[in-house]
Amino acid sequence: MTKAREEVFTVSGQRVTVVGAARSGIAAAELLVRRGARVTLSDARPELAEPDAARLRAAGVALELGGHTDGTFTGAGLIVMSPGVPPEIPAVAAAKAAGVPVIGEVELAFRWLKGRVIAITGTKGKSTTTSLTARMLRQAGFRVTVGGNIGAPISAQVDESTADTLHVIEVSSFQLEQIEQFRPWVAVMLNFSPDHLDRHHTVEAYAGAKARVFENQQATDCAVLNADDELALQLAAKTKATRRLFSRRGAVADGTVVEGGWIVSRQGGRSERLVPVSSIRLLGPHLIDDVMAAATVASIAGATAAAMTAAVESFGGLEHAMELVSEYQGVRFVNDSKATNVEAAVRSIESFESGVVAIVGGKFKGGDLRLLRTPLGGRGKGVVAIGEAKDLVRRALEDVIEVRDAESMDEAVATAFELARPSGVVVLAPACASFDMFRDYADRGARFKAAVQRLVESRT
Repeated sequence: MTKAREEVFTVSGQRVTVVGAARSGIAAAELLVRRGARVTLSDARPELAEPDAARLRAAGVALELGGHTDGTFTGAGLIVMSPGVPPEIPAVAAAKAAGVPVIGEVELAFRWLKGRVIAITGTKGKSTTTSLTARMLRQAGFRVTVGGNIGAPISAQVDESTADTLHVIEVSSFQLEQIEQFRPWVAVMLNFSPDHLDRHHTVEAYAGAKARVFENQQATDCAVLNADDELALQLAAKTKATRRLFSRRGAVADGTVVEGGWIVSRQGGRSERLVPVSSIRLLGPHLIDDVMAAATVASIAGATAAAMTAAVESFGGLEHAMELVSEYQGVRFVNDSKATNVEAAVRSIESFESGVVAIVGGKFKGGDLRLLRTPLGGRGKGVVAIGEAKDLVRRALEDVIEVRDAESMDEAVATAFELARPSGVVVLAPACASFDMFRDYADRGARFKAAVQRLVESRT
């Protein structure tokens, strides 16, 4: 399959326009130049960081900055989209009307990959599952690359791809909406809840983009599905792939479940122990789902239980994903800045039995903030609202829990600390994107950690 793809797809001598000069677009532009294309990289920003700009110009990439001109698009033989750029921008629409093919960066890279692809998607837990899957496979001796939404863009990994490489890729709805041939050997759907409605506009459109991960799979491929999430199962209803289920509730006769303190694989009435639950060092019971999904993929690939367990034992989690930052005067501070949608924030809050003060808000992406009422009503001490969504947070929650506003992260942390004393937990569970106040979720998480450190230092 991969060899045929490589023989058919060529860009040599073609004019190709890459849209969006973030890391995926830059990697795509550089890959295309190496493959013989005449490349223009177009971005709405008026400037590009000089190290990147100089490197691209030296490679022969033409830069169109400060906007997109129709001629750059309609005159191209191919358009390659960065995932962060909405596909309906006018210049792309003009190119499509002129018959110019438009694909995404993941699709571009896939056409040249030699190894097999493991694609992991879902609304929550993608990064943790992707990282842990890669660790398990490496521990088992496989040649592994990690990329997509985390790690290096897939386009940056094409040149090192070999027939025995396993490419473990975190894929978002933004990446999946621009695929054509993309066909994972293993596709994982962790869960599904409304998200990114500012981009997709409807839940149906978001679901349709996510479901595309299964679109080109065949019976020789595998679909790993969360049996506890009915919506996730529905997204895979039409898949031709062989289904492999996992269930924290133990609701499947064949699949990966928790049994007797172990994550086990049930097949044909027999159970094989894979990973002891006691080896998991991650905060939050919902993260067991991520371990189960990773173990299911590792089993499909042929990793041993010993390799899986060793990988789990050495994995303390990812930065900004249920990350324990500090404990001061009986109050714990937890950074879950990656909880950028409502369902993720619900799971963050549900990870603690009592005394929760949640920092919520940012640039609202859609969903129902009222879903936070139930977990907060049973275990919350307060909410600190931040960012553009402050008023939405207040209206959704103030009749069930005390809500205070904060204009900065330092103010949010200090206010939350006072609400949480003497023995609570402050959790950054924003349920929103970060772009109103911060560069991205990582910047927001870093600012939270810095604010916690300043708070502790100022009081000791």
